[in-house]
Amino acid sequence: MTDFSVAKYGPVFESLIDTSRVVAIDGGSVNQDFYSALQATTVKNAFTDTIVDEDFAASCIAGVWLWNDFLDESHTISQEIYTTTGSFWHGIMHRRECDYPNAKYWFRKVGDHQVFDSLAQQMITLADGEDKYGLINNGSWDPFAFVDLCQQAGREDSPVLSYCQAVTRVEWELLFDYCYKRALGEHVS
Repeated sequence: MTDFSVAKYGPVFESLIDTSRVVAIDGGSVNQDFYSALQATTVKNAFTDTIVDEDFAASCIAGVWLWNDFLDESHTISQEIYTTTGSFWHGIMHRRECDYPNAKYWFRKVGDHQVFDSLAQQMITLADGEDKYGLINNGSWDPFAFVDLCQQAGREDSPVLSYCQAVTRVEWELLFDYCYKRALGEHVS
């Protein structure tokens, strides 16, 4: 698992990211308790430090909507971010709404994202050191294989579903952290 800690993202994000939530691989259950707070969250009030990249900051906002299972609201933001990272969030959202062909379309637009290497390493750790589900292609994370695995997992309570939920959590944590750091102009390796 990642070393994700909501406290390092400031009080607004800390209040919107409940890490005890079960991460859905489908539409999930909207966290209605957070709707008003999410609506009030903007790029300007969510960050305590100076923002140097608005697209990455907006990506964080799209991410917290997605975390709380508001797929439409996340989609509205991510579709206006014309970067590979915006496409990444967009692809996750479509995968979660079970529009698998559209998710793959957006992952094709992502190409090889900087988060993929860390995600591949974490995925191997989650699978006890092996690529049990064929999610690594030529040494790299394969988002298309993960879309297929999520489709296969469906909603049944199974080891595959649990694994997909764990990978989805790690994917979100890594991508959110990457976006937050890039929004502030921090170097991300």
